[in-house]
Amino acid sequence: MKQRTVQPVATVSGEVVVPGSKSLTARALVIGALAQGETSLRNPLVAEDIQYMVQGLEALGVQIHDTPEGFRIRGTGGRLTPTMDTLFLGGAGTAVRFLTTVVGLSGGRVMIDGNARMRERPIQDLLDGLAPLGIRARSVNGNGCPPVVIEKGRFEGGRTTLRGSTSSQFLSSILLSGPYAGMPVEVEVQKDLVSRSYVDLTLRVMRDFGGQVTHRQYRTFQVKPGPYMGREYWIEGDMSSASYFFAAAAVTGGHIRVKGIRPQTMQGDEGLLDILETMGCHVHRDTDAVEVIGRPLRGVHVDMNQMPDAVQTLAVVASFAKGTTRMTGIGHLRHKETDRLTALEQELHKMGIRAVLEDNTMVIWGGKPKGAEIDTYRDHRMAMSFAVAGLAVPGMVIRDPDCVGKSFPGFWTVLEALR
Repeated sequence: MKQRTVQPVATVSGEVVVPGSKSLTARALVIGALAQGETSLRNPLVAEDIQYMVQGLEALGVQIHDTPEGFRIRGTGGRLTPTMDTLFLGGAGTAVRFLTTVVGLSGGRVMIDGNARMRERPIQDLLDGLAPLGIRARSVNGNGCPPVVIEKGRFEGGRTTLRGSTSSQFLSSILLSGPYAGMPVEVEVQKDLVSRSYVDLTLRVMRDFGGQVTHRQYRTFQVKPGPYMGREYWIEGDMSSASYFFAAAAVTGGHIRVKGIRPQTMQGDEGLLDILETMGCHVHRDTDAVEVIGRPLRGVHVDMNQMPDAVQTLAVVASFAKGTTRMTGIGHLRHKETDRLTALEQELHKMGIRAVLEDNTMVIWGGKPKGAEIDTYRDHRMAMSFAVAGLAVPGMVIRDPDCVGKSFPGFWTVLEALR
């Protein structure tokens, strides 16, 4: 397996630009594909997960063209025509979940499949939620995971219930396609809704394209029928990608300015900036950039339910902090690209850092991390998070470094430029 050694630096200093938001790009692609007229997406993320989304939409008859600015999408008005029986979407969980409902608009029979890890990731809650709305879909192997077959149902609309404790993407999937159902759609969320910030992103993009969607305290959501309207749409920078550079400033005592992100963003990982301030860092927010200046770090107790993609980043920062850090609200991370909680615990131990899992919580005792050979479990966020530690301690080796291509293909180039 390929590996990459990260060379430490005395301190990091510089300005970087991160790619467009993965979450916003995925949502805008789906909406642009369903809209009336043409949509121009500017500054979208171009990465493995997004390529799978594009391929899946194209297989459903959507015309998507690359341009120097991003993507140009010819909207279908919700009239989709599957061109193949099986959509292979690799490890792109967002694409698998969003397109499961989109296929229900086509009236065709389509199988959606993915890689080995995707075949272990649960999707039954979404399938159960779609059935009352007229979309018949089932897990081929009967284990509640992909591959999934969407039968010749139609998205009729109506009322359904949906468990919200595994993934917010199940709810977003139904909401995104909801305007094209035969009647209004109402979704009642059972149990606590995890990663609510990502649902806020869904609602924002839907409304930006003319979707009529409301909710009552995140328990009941209503979508009225009516088409999206194509438009030019700018994708802001990705806060999850920016988090690694904020963390680099924190662990090295340096300063990093990230351009192209909005401090007033609805992306949940913006909350990491408040946490870094509590830990001792200085944070300066401009209209389209954020600067973090590292200072001596102290542990924190924080609920990470609304910023799950920043958990690994914070775990690495916490390993350099004085005292203990307790992260709660993270149990659903077991169902990501890997079991991220077990992976974090194991790899932090390699660095000489004590970390203990307690059901929905992880406790980390900060100290003096040492270099180690880090297994990434084909998880892009494991690779990028632990690469940050390598800037502060010698001997950090990242195995399978190319896995960052899932969300940030240029990560290593940007990281090296900080030298």
